[in-house]
Amino acid sequence: MGLFKWVNFFTIIIFIFFFSATPVFSDFSSTSNDHLSIPNFLDLAKEPKVFDWMVSIRRKIHENPELSYQEFETSKLIRTKLDELGVQYKHPVAVTGAIGYIGTGLPPFVALRADMDALLIQEMVEWEHKSKVPGKMHACGHDAHVAMLLGAAKILKDREKHLHGTIVLVFQPAEEGGGGAKKILDAGALEKVSAIFGLHVLNNLPLGEVASRSGPIFAGNGFFKAVISGRGGHAAIPQHSIDPILATSNVIVSLQQIVSREIDPLDSQVLTVAMIQGGGAFNVIPDSVTIGGTFRAFSNESFTQLRHRIEQIITGQAAVQRCHATVSFLEEEKPFFPPTVNDGGLHDYFQSVAGSLLGADKVKGMQPMMGSEDFAFYQEAIPGYIFLLGMEDVSVERLPSGHSPYFKVNEGVLPYGAALHASLASRYLLKLRQEVPIVEGKYHDEL
Repeated sequence: MGLFKWVNFFTIIIFIFFFSATPVFSDFSSTSNDHLSIPNFLDLAKEPKVFDWMVSIRRKIHENPELSYQEFETSKLIRTKLDELGVQYKHPVAVTGAIGYIGTGLPPFVALRADMDALLIQEMVEWEHKSKVPGKMHACGHDAHVAMLLGAAKILKDREKHLHGTIVLVFQPAEEGGGGAKKILDAGALEKVSAIFGLHVLNNLPLGEVASRSGPIFAGNGFFKAVISGRGGHAAIPQHSIDPILATSNVIVSLQQIVSREIDPLDSQVLTVAMIQGGGAFNVIPDSVTIGGTFRAFSNESFTQLRHRIEQIITGQAAVQRCHATVSFLEEEKPFFPPTVNDGGLHDYFQSVAGSLLGADKVKGMQPMMGSEDFAFYQEAIPGYIFLLGMEDVSVERLPSGHSPYFKVNEGVLPYGAALHASLASRYLLKLRQEVPIVEGKYHDEL
């Protein structure tokens, strides 16, 4: 009996020691429970102190639209809000851009992007916060994009100590044809970023739903301008002139035959002549005619071939009509946008995070669109993913499409964008935690 008592005594002691001791794999246990430290960001973004804050920012930006590389007041407002939040940033980047940092200041780095330029459109929507600048309007939702990224910064900053790396906030100028994303990259602002996420509001997708796809999502985009020169004269004696209007007519018809007769129907491409200027009188043959347009494709190979044929046909058809043509692709003022191609691995990740936040039934697939996005420049340099965020509430109204003077933003979309930004970035850092060692220490900008 004595021996039995001693055995029981030691068994009890071992039992107490085992379950009270620090686990051998304490770091692993902490990592596996880190998901518990990530809240429901959608609930946080819907709180009045966050939602109302985003609404006020969006409306102020909407009232004061600024075109590409002119976003000085918009940038100033963004920096003021970052200062209020205690978020460190770099400025200026790419003329008017700002790059903010939330987290440890150490690797890994993940970026979130918002574009901030407006369009040369006269707003026709009558409301309290209508554009105060004649002929300029936020007709594509970039004001909402900025407000949502600032909203994400606000809720992320409150939980900064839980971040396992650094979230880079990219407030980018000049998406509308100015190639601001390329200038951000050229400035070296994202050299150590592991991935970048972006979003764009969509008028005809239900509020709170998202749509995207793996692979090509938007087309590559370029512009062209051609001057077709002949010899002007009186319309009554055309034999003494060389008619550039007739030559231009043949050029336009021939350009349309590239897509219809030369392109594989399964390789979607678009070529549109959208501008023509020539002549000012009914009885005068002008000296020259100017035309311009856009061309788009989903691969760099198709895009390059399309560009080659545009120049070849314009110069060739002009020559047939005894005219001379010069063709410019406007690289300096309107740089080529490559096709926007979503990373396959990030697609799977996005579906998981968005499904968890919104519900799997709210995450939709989509067909590629012929519109273009300079987010493509980021994707050429680092893994990137962009998605569309719905804002339509048919019980209230159907919203006009982007680039319309009647374009409107349903401000109920703001919490969804802020929450998706915050969730995608914070969970991605958690995902990378085991891949990139984190060094504890004070803020240090490794970028």
